[in-house]
Amino acid sequence: MATDDDNKGGGDAGAPKKKQRIGINSHLSSTLPVIDVSSSSAAGRFNDPATADVILSLRLDRQSSSFDFSSESSYIVDQSETEIYLHSSILRRSKYFDALLSNRWQKQKATPSSGNSPIINRFNLVVPATTDSISHHLTVLELLYSDDVLSSVDSVSTAINVLPIALELLFEDCVKACLKFLEAVPWSEDEEKKILTLIPFLSEEESKELLARVSPSTNKSSEEMLHGLILSAIQNHPNMAFAKAFVAKLLRDFSSKESARKVLDKAFEKSFKVVKQSLEEYSSPVFRGDHNETEAIQRLNLHTAMTNGKHLLWLMERMIELRVADTAVVMWSEQTSFTADLLRAFRDDAWKSIVPSLPTVVLRCTCRLANAVVTGNILAARQVRKKLVRDWLPVLIICKDSVPVVWPTNHKSLSVELEEAFLRIISTLPMSDAQELLQQCLSFSTRNIDDCPHLVAAFTTWFRRANRPPQLDTRT
Repeated sequence: MATDDDNKGGGDAGAPKKKQRIGINSHLSSTLPVIDVSSSSAAGRFNDPATADVILSLRLDRQSSSFDFSSESSYIVDQSETEIYLHSSILRRSKYFDALLSNRWQKQKATPSSGNSPIINRFNLVVPATTDSISHHLTVLELLYSDDVLSSVDSVSTAINVLPIALELLFEDCVKACLKFLEAVPWSEDEEKKILTLIPFLSEEESKELLARVSPSTNKSSEEMLHGLILSAIQNHPNMAFAKAFVAKLLRDFSSKESARKVLDKAFEKSFKVVKQSLEEYSSPVFRGDHNETEAIQRLNLHTAMTNGKHLLWLMERMIELRVADTAVVMWSEQTSFTADLLRAFRDDAWKSIVPSLPTVVLRCTCRLANAVVTGNILAARQVRKKLVRDWLPVLIICKDSVPVVWPTNHKSLSVELEEAFLRIISTLPMSDAQELLQQCLSFSTRNIDDCPHLVAAFTTWFRRANRPPQLDTRT
């Protein structure tokens, strides 16, 4: 048996390289996994020259290699051809070797025996010229000698390195062992990328479990997942604040803005529908004979509207943050019947003892959207801007005295904040529309004129424009 020193090639790239014969205690053996081959000892031990009837030469593929074979110090030079002693009865576990050992090929490859010596079959196997190619091929060849291949595949990296060689050699037991291991354990991101490159070489049945882990069942799986998380965060999760914060981060980091828009629009529409139905049932109840039952249902309607109103506010904030609130502002501006129900509800003092914060939630939703329109976060069409102010202005007026909420950022009351936003939106409308809406804003005035500079500025701007001479169209 040749030693490592006997097998080193010279510096001349054209000089023939000595073949390396792998011994049981060779350098490469120390890099291989410990494999139990005791159950196959009757057929011969792996790499046993005394009993082998097959000599396999592993040769690196020079033509497709990126290695510099002329480099004397290159480790790959020493391993450019490796001989290994094997046994045909073991090799037949591989369909590839089984075909090579068939009668058709044996006549061409076998070396005549001398005396009682067995016929020696010689085969060559060209392997990719990578640093660990020889080592990985030796691992698979040694696995042929094991009756318990699965226990020898003990890491994802081993399975990834062994699987393509097992596929090449049609070593079915090894392929199954690698797939079973990979299906059952976690992968790192880099490992997952490598596994994805192997999937095209597997049959549909073999790759089914791997694909189920990394490939969505539908094109909308991400949207369905995100939608479910949103609903869970705003409705079901016990630690709602933490869940909302986490989902908000997922939305900010979501790769597709359009998908985030669809998911938020869907959740917004669902919560808004509940709010509207609850207020409609409260404002126009179906009276029953039992007064206590009717009162309980009315209280439930208000609580339902209040809860889902908070959901709407959170959803609006996420939409505005992602600049995808276009649909929300259109929907909010087309709510003539809903605002009418709100007006009827707020004229009744019952809400004050049941859900005293309901007007605050409603006005905050409106204020968020109005400010987003004012700042250009939402580029709303003229009719949308007009209807937003027209339909929600009466709600603001009736709630003004009952919602003394202060915004912590600028110390303005919520009603004043919304007044300013409405007045600025009115300034973006044609003068005829602005004239109609400004007349309804007189309720913004206070006993002290200095306390409503936003109203003074709005009328000043309108009159300045109204006193400007008409601009004639001079285009020909």
